[in-house]
Amino acid sequence: MATAVAELRRPEPDLLAACRTALAAAAQLRDRARDRLAARLAPGGRLDAELLEREQHAAHGLAWLEVHVRALEALADWAERLRAADRLGERERLTLAWGFSEYLARLSGGWPMAQGELVRPHELGLAEADLRPLRAAELDTLLREGGRPEARRRLAELLAPGELGDPGILEDELELVRHQFRRFAEERIRPFAHRWHLEDALVPDEVLRELAELGVFGLTVPEAHGGLGMNKLAMCLVTEELSRGYIGVGSLPTRNEIAGELVASAGTPEQKARFLPRLASGELVPTAVFTEPNVGSDLANLETRAVLEDGVWRVTGQKTWITHAARADFMTILCRTRPERGHRGLSILLAEKPRGTDANPFPVEGLTGGEIPVLGYRGMKEYTLSFDRFPVPAENLLGGVEGQGFKQLMATFESARIQTAARAVGVAVAAIEEGLAYARERKQFGKPLLAFPRVHQKLAWAAVETQLARQLTFFAARAKDEGRRCDLEAGLAKLLAAQVAWMAADQALQVHGGNGYALEYPISRILCDARILNIFEGAAEIQAQVVARRLLEG
Repeated sequence: MATAVAELRRPEPDLLAACRTALAAAAQLRDRARDRLAARLAPGGRLDAELLEREQHAAHGLAWLEVHVRALEALADWAERLRAADRLGERERLTLAWGFSEYLARLSGGWPMAQGELVRPHELGLAEADLRPLRAAELDTLLREGGRPEARRRLAELLAPGELGDPGILEDELELVRHQFRRFAEERIRPFAHRWHLEDALVPDEVLRELAELGVFGLTVPEAHGGLGMNKLAMCLVTEELSRGYIGVGSLPTRNEIAGELVASAGTPEQKARFLPRLASGELVPTAVFTEPNVGSDLANLETRAVLEDGVWRVTGQKTWITHAARADFMTILCRTRPERGHRGLSILLAEKPRGTDANPFPVEGLTGGEIPVLGYRGMKEYTLSFDRFPVPAENLLGGVEGQGFKQLMATFESARIQTAARAVGVAVAAIEEGLAYARERKQFGKPLLAFPRVHQKLAWAAVETQLARQLTFFAARAKDEGRRCDLEAGLAKLLAAQVAWMAADQALQVHGGNGYALEYPISRILCDARILNIFEGAAEIQAQVVARRLLEG
């Protein structure tokens, strides 16, 4: 053990230099894969939709190749920041080395898109000669030693609940925000989350009021409209900590983020003045009303219609998977206000309604609904909705212009996917912490479970890949804060973080053995919560398709 770990304790510039060399090789491989796949799928210089669908496995493989390369870039940047701040400790160096070692090995032999779905380099047109730079002599130590059993065991020894690795937040204000919400989650969420889940109960109104007092619902709303005016990186920190406590709480601000950004970016001055302060204060509890029974990601075929009659929009149609619909009193409704098919006929209406109760969930004319029982992701509840000439004032057409709904919604997807990635990181952290605590307490064959290599390796690797996902998420948030287009980065972060959350929860449950399958253990809840992350805000397959198109179209 001493030799391997000592090798990884060599001077930091050497380790970071090896990582940068590896990054250059990985980026070169990615570029060649993209060029060769583009030659197959865009033979005339323009992407062929039929070829793209026929070669979907390879195209999505390119998207996941991009995930791996960008995640390594983000991890290397994280290490550079920590070194500059004199915070690159042993735990962080081991994380860096193992992350690079594993991801480079994947790029050489095949990388996962999902369980049971691997992409091999040759499927993207890569030959053995293309892979040689990944195995260069200067990378040998990084490749061989980064994931050595001794290094894995040492990393596991350095991990503990609340101490999975330095997140690399160097701004004092943001660190204070993170600690504040970690304390809140520890005191007001974690002790009660499992009971809420088992009882399939709404997150209590008292918790919503406390979150409102902390400014959660107006975190990124401009100060001029009653919000805190903080950036998306702060949003990620708050979301991760709340989701670490319980995804049902961590997801509460998501609807405010979507509604607030829709109104702030596309609303008329009157709409901003009327709705933003109430959203920021928590007075309005919003829900996003987009999905339909036969229309998931295919918004061009959305069927819910709104007709303007005597100064009132009359909404008719079916919606499904509407989160928090009964308790919400503010709806952002995506519907068709023009007869033409496709995206150009879509608009968003801002609709207020009274809050429902258990006895009468939808106490308003023109709107009925039913609850959808779910495995996890509880605390807000899911509903189907039926609109029958539901009235919305004409002045509540978002932006005051018809046909802009699709464009307006797409503008919010960057933030929504970044926030979903942060939720996934929080769920992954919760899973790892449950696994670590159990593996230290539970004894088998005269020693703690954590002493067994197959146990501590599962949890230590989950911590490494969670750091990769976190740093990719932070990278996307920083890009958004700098005003740069980041739909690609947001999509990559969401893809990786959702996959990592499921992996971490699955591995932590495995560490629990049979007890993990028992409802009394929180890991059973975390596993159910983690599973949804690969589906909402764009299923992984749809997200990979979007990323692949971006990469291949240039």
